[in-house]
Amino acid sequence: MENILIRDTLILPMTEQAGGRCFRGHIGIADGEIAFVSEDDGVADEFVATHTANCRTIDGRGRLAMPGLVNTHSHIPMTLLRGYADDLPLMTWLADHVWPFEARMTRDDIRVGAQLGMAEMLLGGTTTALDMYWMDEAVGEAADCAGIRAVVASSILDGKRADFDADFAMLAERYGGGRHRRIIPMVAPHAVYTCSPETLEYARDVAAAHGVGITVHVSETLDEQQFVRERYGCTPVEMLSRLGLLSERTLAVHCVYVSDDDIEIMRKAGVSVSHNPQSNMKLASGIAPFARMAAAGLNVAIGTDGPASNNDLDMWEEMRAASFLQKVATLDPCAFPAHDVLRMATVGGAHALGLGDRIGQLRAGMAADVILLDIEKPHLYPCADMVANLVYCGKASDVDTVIVDGRVVVEGRRLLTLDISDLCREAQQRFQTIRNLM
Repeated sequence: MENILIRDTLILPMTEQAGGRCFRGHIGIADGEIAFVSEDDGVADEFVATHTANCRTIDGRGRLAMPGLVNTHSHIPMTLLRGYADDLPLMTWLADHVWPFEARMTRDDIRVGAQLGMAEMLLGGTTTALDMYWMDEAVGEAADCAGIRAVVASSILDGKRADFDADFAMLAERYGGGRHRRIIPMVAPHAVYTCSPETLEYARDVAAAHGVGITVHVSETLDEQQFVRERYGCTPVEMLSRLGLLSERTLAVHCVYVSDDDIEIMRKAGVSVSHNPQSNMKLASGIAPFARMAAAGLNVAIGTDGPASNNDLDMWEEMRAASFLQKVATLDPCAFPAHDVLRMATVGGAHALGLGDRIGQLRAGMAADVILLDIEKPHLYPCADMVANLVYCGKASDVDTVIVDGRVVVEGRRLLTLDISDLCREAQQRFQTIRNLM
């Protein structure tokens, strides 16, 4: 593993000490971790002298270094369904189009779809992503090849326990217990409306036995709320609480229809929440009350959801949408200011995935997940506030260099780990093959 010095760059570390302040300095990377972040030229010179036999220097002039973005909810292999069934209600979209298509997907389809999505994310500066799907070992293989940091969550639904058992067993054997530097497993009961109490309890027990977290769709639509109330006489949040699925290791996704009582239940349990604004807009699910959740003390993060319901995996678009949507929903232009939104996409996302001590900030001892943005772009000038420019003006195309776990995976906007042309062609062929079977 090579040592890297990023010299003379603008740095936005996202640490509590720095707040939203940028400063010009240097970043040293050794053994996959950040060795130092310093304004002192002497520290940089000493690092080069110490690692002279194996040190790569990156010229950071005209660039801004910041932590890689953290996508806390996605169904990455659904890139193969991008644009396939647009402009439909959620349940029609799922039952009549998505699920029949997915039933025909092979392990190799899932691997290719995952690689395509991971390529898109890395090129856009997302260095960590949670994937919620099945045939998870194939998703893990894709992440290993692409060079992204991944939380791979095995999905479980009623009637699919045997599939889940097989998938999670392979995932835990290969990646559980810290066996891999970048890939960790998680358990993902789909939702209260697709999982019986017995299935939810089983998912809870598997997660506890393996010491991994839980992620679950929660209160995404009014139909879900009505179904759960009619069947169980409570809200989805209350149901999950009764069954013991809510804790500091739980990531609740969507939370569009949650009451003050639901929010308080999640806060007391230490639950984190993933906000997926563009998917919620596209499927007309509603607007999650994230300003209210954050004000109540919940850790909130951002996710893109899958490429079939968004239709991309662009965290820059997601940040802008998250802020603007809360402003119009609350009729408060001060709701979710830029720094809070960027924190959701970095520090908040890291905490939500149980990785707050490893990623989300640039400081010594953290994993070296660093992105360099080309900030000499017309849409980023003039610059009165760099963080505001990033959140409200930033684009995936501004990302020039991406480092994950100390390895350069994107350089000069070119992905070094996968052949994009071959990948796009194979994805198109696989989509067409499946579509012909429909």
